[in-house]
Amino acid sequence: MTARNDTVMDRFLDWFGRRLSAKLNRPSPGYRPYTPSDFDRLQTILRPGDVLLVEGHERISVGIKYLTQSTWSHAAMYVGDALPVPADGSERPRLIEVNLGEGCVAAPLSKYRSHNTRICRAPGLSDADRIALVTFMKEHLGTRYDLRNIIDLLRFFFPTPPVPVRWRRRMLHLGSGDPTRAICSSLIAQAYQAINYPILPKIRVEGEEGDFIRREVFLIRHHSLYTPRDFDLSPFFEVVKPTLAGGFDYHEVIWDTSVGATL
Repeated sequence: MTARNDTVMDRFLDWFGRRLSAKLNRPSPGYRPYTPSDFDRLQTILRPGDVLLVEGHERISVGIKYLTQSTWSHAAMYVGDALPVPADGSERPRLIEVNLGEGCVAAPLSKYRSHNTRICRAPGLSDADRIALVTFMKEHLGTRYDLRNIIDLLRFFFPTPPVPVRWRRRMLHLGSGDPTRAICSSLIAQAYQAINYPILPKIRVEGEEGDFIRREVFLIRHHSLYTPRDFDLSPFFEVVKPTLAGGFDYHEVIWDTSVGATL
């Protein structure tokens, strides 16, 4: 009888969790991208292994941006041509991401054509490193997340809780953490940790003060503690701006100098 009751409760929590996630994934009213990326240039600049940060406009995105004090609420990895063209002839998926309610999925780059985005690139990666990153993400396609921990989901219905800044990041890690990992950055952090590439590690300096030989030892931070903005803040990732990387020349800018043209 107990086992049957547990099964019924699990089904109810799963159903309720999916209802909540559907509401959290609805667009936030009034959102307008301020400076959407030049999509054509974005396509030519991205390299496999790059992290694409996105300013999302869903209800859950509002909570993530507030709790992390960041513009960025979502992260995806660019995988180039590693995935096949769909049988129906639609656009080849070039991103792998983790979404609340879906788990780990592939998506076309055009999904974020009208969004504010930022490219974060790990410099110095070898071809083998990039292949390893993409392979790691591909191997996790189809991974789904348990939506039965209602506490994890309910917090995002109150996207701006009146708590001190130092506590806000911790609010992303309450409960079981399964829906939290669906925020997306955790899996990308795992991929980079698999090739021993640092993001925001803790650093311990070994050697006494005054010693001739001192060294920094990087300590691995647990992947569940990473948020999208950490790739932006990391001293080990560079921000690549498609306009500049594509050969921007300010001499070619055409300015409207007519009367009343100033915004």
